[in-house]
Amino acid sequence: MRRSGVILAITAIVLFGAWWFYESRDPVPWSDIEIDKLRSLWIGGLPPVPPDPSNRVADDRRAAELGHKLFFDPRLSGNGNVSCAVCHQPARRFTDGLPKGRAIGLSKRNTPSIVGTAYSPWLFWDGRKDSQWSQALEPLENPAEHGGNRMQYVRLIACDPEYRAGYEALFGTLPDFSDYSRFPEAAAPGVNPEWNAAWQLMSSEDQERINEVFINIGKMIAAYERLLLPAPSRFDAYIEAVLDGDDIAQQMIFNDAEIRGLRLFINDARCTECHNGPLFTNNEFHNTGILSYPGEVPDRGRSNGMRKVLGDPFNCLGHYSDAAERRCAELSFVRTGIELVGAMRTPSLRNLEDTSPYMHKGQMISLAEILDHYNRAPPAMIGHNESSPLGLSRSELRQLEAFLETLAAPPATTTQWLAPPDSAN
Repeated sequence: MRRSGVILAITAIVLFGAWWFYESRDPVPWSDIEIDKLRSLWIGGLPPVPPDPSNRVADDRRAAELGHKLFFDPRLSGNGNVSCAVCHQPARRFTDGLPKGRAIGLSKRNTPSIVGTAYSPWLFWDGRKDSQWSQALEPLENPAEHGGNRMQYVRLIACDPEYRAGYEALFGTLPDFSDYSRFPEAAAPGVNPEWNAAWQLMSSEDQERINEVFINIGKMIAAYERLLLPAPSRFDAYIEAVLDGDDIAQQMIFNDAEIRGLRLFINDARCTECHNGPLFTNNEFHNTGILSYPGEVPDRGRSNGMRKVLGDPFNCLGHYSDAAERRCAELSFVRTGIELVGAMRTPSLRNLEDTSPYMHKGQMISLAEILDHYNRAPPAMIGHNESSPLGLSRSELRQLEAFLETLAAPPATTTQWLAPPDSAN
């Protein structure tokens, strides 16, 4: 009896091993429809960076060099200690590893990566800005972020010899800001009562002079940020092998769990309904039932962001845009509706490595936590959750996670742009 029991146990182990081996393999070839989906996600299909007609120096190398210096310059803050790179850290794919950005104070939302944002028609989680240059300006005057004022920033450009020379080569001669009776030490419209009072005492002509230089600071920073682009990942190498019909290369690049995860991603998990295209984002806004940050009321998201961008004097249709005849299709035909309540911009899934925590307020730490959320699709705390339960097994969720990890890649940007100018030379 003991011997027969041992034989039965060994037989069971062998059968289980055979079953496990069979189930863990993914021998099914990709269908033509699936290959078309895979090709649409391949970074090789990413077009050149689109032009930004609202910024005439968007692709000027001189503007990018000045924007690079400004991006890493802590003098561009109220306390002289905060640069753009404090929250957008190159080593973390231009994020900061915190639930919410922390600079002079605590910001309201998570710091999103700026890699590849030159392709996005909307900036910030709620899309309240419609260009990289207008986005770059808001943190400068946000009390919780850079916490400075536009008169201070304009005077920095005017008084720093390198900035002044570079600025004037791009935009022409700077106005004379040396008269402190006309141009006080600190002045700006906004929430700071002293700065706002000083701003209101200025003539409209002087306000306009300051605004022009302030706007151009944002346009130089944007010229730099347009150079921050995603690089091919292991996923893209796998897609090339699929497109070439190279079965051996496919097996060497992806393991079976990753292949199964990719198959789920484009099929049963319905991920490509939002995360599509070479950047894995449709650049749209969706309410997916993410819980509020602890102790906070639900974030209204795009419903508020849409109103802000339409009323923003720095938008594409505004006076400071360089767009000829104000041709701004995205802004002119912006989507509205009740479904935007609680909706947030779909983030790119590229550059996931080192960008945790995730979601608009860093509510989730791991990819596993995110996948579990979408698998359950709980009711939204505000508005309506567009997603529905997926019903995936735990092993399928692990396969999805394995695939998502193949999207990690550093920016496709030369190292000189990924560090402060002085240290890069």
